Parts: sequence; C-alpha cells; structure tokens
Amino acid sequence: MLAPTSAPKHLSVNQLSAPLVVALLEQAQALQVGVSKHKLGCTVIDAGIAHPGSLEAGRLIAEICLGGLASVQLLKDARFSPPMLAWPTAIRVTSEHPVLACLASQYAGWALSHDGFFSMGSGPARALAQREALFADLAYQDAAPSTCIVLETDRMPPEQVIGKIVHDTQVPAANLTLILTPTTSIAGVVQIVARVLEVALHKAHTLHFPLTDIVSGSGVAVLPPLAKDFMTAMGRTNDAILFGGSVNLLVDGEEEAAQQLANNLPSSASKDYGLPFAQVFKAANMDFYKIDPMLFSPAKVSITSRKTGAVFTAGQLDAGLLTQSFSD
Repeated sequence: MLAPTSAPKHLSVNQLSAPLVVALLEQAQALQVGVSKHKLGCTVIDAGIAHPGSLEAGRLIAEICLGGLASVQLLKDARFSPPMLAWPTAIRVTSEHPVLACLASQYAGWALSHDGFFSMGSGPARALAQREALFADLAYQDAAPSTCIVLETDRMPPEQVIGKIVHDTQVPAANLTLILTPTTSIAGVVQIVARVLEVALHKAHTLHFPLTDIVSGSGVAVLPPLAKDFMTAMGRTNDAILFGGSVNLLVDGEEEAAQQLANNLPSSASKDYGLPFAQVFKAANMDFYKIDPMLFSPAKVSITSRKTGAVFTAGQLDAGLLTQSFSD
C-alpha cells in the first residue's frame, strides 16, 4: 500500500491500487498465478482456475480490492482455544478510510452477466463505472487511466462482459486488468474472508448509520479450510465472518447512536442466525433475497466513540457453528 504522504489529494482507489496490480503481475510466478493477454486487449490474472494461486496472492488481491486504502495481513489466530487448531490462521484488515476502501471499492456490487455467465464485480473499477445506486450515497467518483476488477468466478468471462466493463469504466481495454478468483481456490478464500470489515460497513449503511461518522476500522476473521465444491466453499467463507469475524470501528457522533449500532451490527441480531450459512441458503431455496440481510455481518463488534472514548461491544464468536461449518 502506498504511504500516506504519497497519496493524491483526491483519494483515488484506482491510482492507489495500481502499484499493487503491478506487484501482482511482477510476482506472478512466485505467487503461482497465471497472466495472459485477452484478444480484446485486457490483461487477465488467473488466481485459481488453471493456476493454483497462493495465500500471498489472495492477500495482495484483497488489498487491490480495497483500493490501496487498507492493509491486509495473515496472522496467527489465538481467539479460539484448543482443540480448534485445525484453523489457526486469521486475516486482519485495517483502514483509516474504511468507507472508501470497503464500499467504494471492495464491495461486490456490480452484477455482470451474459448468456449463463454471472459474477459480482468488486474492486476499484466500480468507482469508475458508477453502475450502483450506492455511489450516490457515497458521493464519490473516481478518475484514472487504468483500472482493475476482481471477479469471483471459475471461468473466463465472455467477451460481452469484458466489453461492458470497458464501456462503463471508459478505460481502454489495454489498461484493464481482470483478476479471476474461484471461491474454491486459496486466493479466492482469502480475498472473500478479507471482506470482514466491508460487511460491517455495508450493514452499518443498511442500518442508516451515517457513513461520514465512521472514522476508521479494523476486522479479523478466521481462515476456513478449502472446499472442493462451490456450495461448501461459499458456506465456509460466509461462516468465517458470521461466526468467526470481529470488527472494531471508531465513530463520531453521539454515544447513543454508537451504542445502537453496536447492538444491531452483529450477525446474531438477525432472525436467520443459528445455522451454518449453507443450510440457511438451501432453506431459502438458494435465493439470497429470501435471506434476512441483517445476517451478513461479523460475529462480534466493538464501537468506540471518538467524542467520549466510550466503547460498546456486542455479539460473540461461535466456535461451535464454525466447527459444524468447517466439518461439513
């Protein structure tokens, strides 16, 4: 991530993430990702389809997703007592600009589909395309000569999808980088679980907490074991946050609002809490829109008032549900 002193006056998620994209390309062999040039002219990085990818590739992709405005670390997870040693690694995300990093860049909000292909686009390209109503709330628009989009997919997007990205971002195909990360790959798992802070920001927005009052944030989530199929992988990556994610936010505003946010933010505040996500998803006939949106949030939160120093905590980690999820 660029040092704060080198950041432009306008915090451009595209310009700040560009050096990270270069680093990923330059270290492709060591990070076990594939690099190819698409016939339309864009660069494609395969982080888990024909190439295995790696933990470090996933970490770097997560920082790209966050628009260069957050750091992502892999560290020892000491939050769970033995015998929970089968999953000892955690992913930590910290940002001094969490609203821009998480919502203007990392959030997977751009639906891209054509002829049976579907993927939600995330990363800095979203801030150029402005295809989501969310950007009106953020009052943020970026400009840059190059861009990058991350797609959670196990196959190459059709030309029509790539053409749409080029058209909507107004960036020449030669200056576009696509990063493909299947949910069943190690890089894919890392970049998904690194959304622990983002899901807290998105839920805070859903709860109508003023985004301008969110000063900084950090989050930690357990790294789940890999899965052989998409459904299991999707369940485990969600559960890593729902039951094994904790977030800290520093906020402005009144204590009452901070306390209310803490009470409503954890995943346990949802009526659908209590089962591994794969089971919840199946019970909803595999329709995300039938699942309570309040479920998508970290297990435990801590909200600190910058005004008074008061700290409000709510929720709890759930090793039992994690064990059930990771053992299925």
